[in-house]
Amino acid sequence: MNNTPLVSILMTAYNRESYLAEAIESVLKSTYYNFELIIVDDCSKDNTSNIAKSFAMKDDRVLFIQNEKNLGDYPNRNNAASYARGEYMTYVDSDDMLYPDTIEKIIRIVSKDEDFNFAMYWPHSDEHFVLKGEEALKIHFFEKQFLYIGPGGTFMRRTFFEKVGKYPELYGPANDMYFNLKICCHSSIHLMPFEFFYYRRHEGQEINNHFGYLYQNFNYMRDALKELPLPFTLQQKKWLIKKNKRRFTYNLFNYFWNSKNFRKTKEAYLKANFNFIYLIQSIFQF
Repeated sequence: MNNTPLVSILMTAYNRESYLAEAIESVLKSTYYNFELIIVDDCSKDNTSNIAKSFAMKDDRVLFIQNEKNLGDYPNRNNAASYARGEYMTYVDSDDMLYPDTIEKIIRIVSKDEDFNFAMYWPHSDEHFVLKGEEALKIHFFEKQFLYIGPGGTFMRRTFFEKVGKYPELYGPANDMYFNLKICCHSSIHLMPFEFFYYRRHEGQEINNHFGYLYQNFNYMRDALKELPLPFTLQQKKWLIKKNKRRFTYNLFNYFWNSKNFRKTKEAYLKANFNFIYLIQSIFQF
């Protein structure tokens, strides 16, 4: 390839000794060679840090950082980004595996666009295309939700990531959802018709945090509709606010029905700063 800008590949880790070596090896086997792999261990209690150190000692493209205290998922993602030097950056989670040609295929596309800021995996087409942010938001909210891809399915210009303020840290496992909406308020997005990585399913993943998603999905959407410069009319926003309340009410009752855990259901209700009026409005849809 003639155009080989530096790509920062960020890998945050916490207690991933069973998966980390394969994740690192998948990055080192990339067909795109001009990258730095930044591994940040968030005070793991297993052998994660020793595994990462061993790779850093053998390959100068690998930088290992050990946090002094546990930061948590998205604070540590932002922390990892602070060490990045590349023109572009992406995340490979420490329990996933990057496909060998992923970076090369992305660079071939985005290097042709001087205005490129952000790319995302798009499973609904066989062709790469670009959407204006306003169009992407309208599709997501009123046609087909797709702006839910996590950090591992995204690729971005590093300076743009910094310009928009990095990931929020208020919404637990849903921080990326708020971030993707925010991106589209400030940029067009490239949609890539190929998977970036092999996603490994296991019990310790954040996607299994049903309790966290229950109330944080409501919180991030509530704040996004209030804070972000979304390209919607006042009437559309009011409809979306009502929809968010109805969805939370349904999910709350569904969580209680499946878990039979009144204490946790009440906790989610309180963490969402929901109130009885919202509940009644959602039930009777007014």
